[in-house]
Amino acid sequence: MSSNVRPETMARITTPELANAFIEEQVAEVRAQVGDKKVLLALSGGVDSSVVAALLIKAIGKQLVCVHVNHGLMRKGESEQVIEVFGKELDANLIYIDATDRFLDLLAGVEEPEKKRKIIGGEFIKVFDEEAAKLEGISFLAQGTIYPDILESDGVKAHHNVGGLPEDMAMELVEPVKLLYKDEVRVVGEALGLPHAMVYRQPFPGPGLGVRCLGAITRDRLHALREADAILREEFDNCGLAEKVWQYFIAVPDFKSVGVRDNKRYEGWPAIIRAVNTKDAMTATIEEIPYSVLHKITDRITHEVEGINRVLLDLTPKPIGTIEWE
Repeated sequence: MSSNVRPETMARITTPELANAFIEEQVAEVRAQVGDKKVLLALSGGVDSSVVAALLIKAIGKQLVCVHVNHGLMRKGESEQVIEVFGKELDANLIYIDATDRFLDLLAGVEEPEKKRKIIGGEFIKVFDEEAAKLEGISFLAQGTIYPDILESDGVKAHHNVGGLPEDMAMELVEPVKLLYKDEVRVVGEALGLPHAMVYRQPFPGPGLGVRCLGAITRDRLHALREADAILREEFDNCGLAEKVWQYFIAVPDFKSVGVRDNKRYEGWPAIIRAVNTKDAMTATIEEIPYSVLHKITDRITHEVEGINRVLLDLTPKPIGTIEWE
């Protein structure tokens, strides 16, 4: 399947049987393409890169080198899950880089959302390049390109995952899921034995929590955001909303209000809940969350998270409000 056009005859992958047939076909194709050479993959922990990693491990094992860069803006437990699943369970050839300080030091005092995005994206490429330069004999670059990426970008998608690889690293691309839609990638991921939570992970922007810790990022507010977000996700899991809502998260703005804690005045940030449904991310509707769930989330966040003393709900659909705040 070297072409970038999905054949009309290709059945939609909806069952484990169809997924397994696809996996077998791709394993054979990857082995034929790669031979005994090495393949490099930037493994974010997102659905697409995780499924590509699992598929390539099945095909070529240790010839795949996965690089996971933790930019310090991941959600709670995400980098740990990548290490657990790929490093331990699948015994991948995994390079883990904790670049938290490097990113947060660069972002100190930067308020402008676009500037934050540029710093995070640019530094990510730098860190990835530095690691790639240390490796010997890498001939291929694997990417989690999926069919909508090709449709959106007319087939030009070198920039989507990793755009800044050195010119002299003339690497051929390995893109085993490039003809699949997102729902198919998930079916394939389950067939490969990846954890359900990883395969059904909600979309997460490249800059991560960097665009949800509004304004200039500080470590204490980033920590509060990460903890509050984890509580929201846990409670959505508990009440069955997790599978019904396309995207839900917390944003924490850079201002404080006064509250009371232990009979003392207590200044803290507000945590803003955003929960939206969408088919195509072009428009989005607001998910109705039962008040009992909202009360529980509010109670937990305000009692368990240091620095947050109010919980707000964002009721704005898109258009008018974009999905992310920044």
